Amino acid sequence: MLFFAHPFFLLLLALVSPTASLSRQTNATTIYEVLSDYGLPMGLFPKGVRDFGLAHDGSFWVHLDEACNAKFENELHYERNVSGHLSCGMIDALTGLQAQELFLWLEVMSIRVDVPTTGVIYFDVGAAYKRFPLSLFETPPECVAVRSKQHHAPSQGHSQSGRLEFKLDQETSGRNVL
Repeated sequence: MLFFAHPFFLLLLALVSPTASLSRQTNATTIYEVLSDYGLPMGLFPKGVRDFGLAHDGSFWVHLDEACNAKFENELHYERNVSGHLSCGMIDALTGLQAQELFLWLEVMSIRVDVPTTGVIYFDVGAAYKRFPLSLFETPPECVAVRSKQHHAPSQGHSQSGRLEFKLDQETSGRNVL
């Protein structure tokens, strides 16, 4: 039997196919506008980013004048150079960003926003996902300059709850949610 696909069906198949490209064309002039164009909050990068690049496939890089730390619910450390791959509601293959949990600094490997949004953003830190309210990342934070390895020193700060919670989330492929 010969099967002829309707053009609408082919478009739908391309949209749901895991190999379909989710990168977008953008006319943004700042990394903050790029994030917004990709359905991500502008506050994922600190204030003052002047130099960035974005390829057609969604690969990007951001250059900061110096490494710095920003405080959200927990602390984030930005290396001078951060890079990754943007797709709708997600950054993956991320390098140059670490999140602090208690006395540990964990590499952030990807970031994703629930679509449709539930007001939650997930940071993949390897063995677990850190879950934050999306509202924490609405505006770019101030970032305090640090020397290269200074951010690895134990911090006196703790999360608002003061404790570490592990929750199993089916959407995270059986990995722990912090």
